Amino acid sequence: QVQLVESGGGSVQVGGSLRLSCAASGGTLRNWALGWFRQAPGKERTFVAFVSADDKHVYYANSVKGRATISRDNYKNTVDLHMFSLKPEDTAIYTCATLSPLSARSYSLWYRDYNEYEYWGQGTQVTVSS
Repeated sequence: QVQLVESGGGSVQVGGSLRLSCAASGGTLRNWALGWFRQAPGKERTFVAFVSADDKHVYYANSVKGRATISRDNYKNTVDLHMFSLKPEDTAIYTCATLSPLSARSYSLWYRDYNEYEYWGQGTQVTVSS
């Protein structure tokens, strides 16, 4: 069973940047399609970014497109989310998750749906203040 742990969150000012990291134990992330989601207080969990298991495809939510980069570091066994030009509306708990193997076969159909993800981390808080 893969266990995920996020790190890198914190408090930044508008326009700042953060690099969130999703680390795995109990398995290698190299074999997994992985997504980042976020949830702001009182709001639903929403999709942020996704990388396929073979790294051939990445997807971003429109709200972060051009301001975020998802990347895999196989040496560190992490999947990182670099966010920049941060806005107050980026304030949320950011969580990484692995797409279930079945859904990963057709990831272009499922990557936005958090119900299709199997293993989740505990999340890391990002707060953007003006």
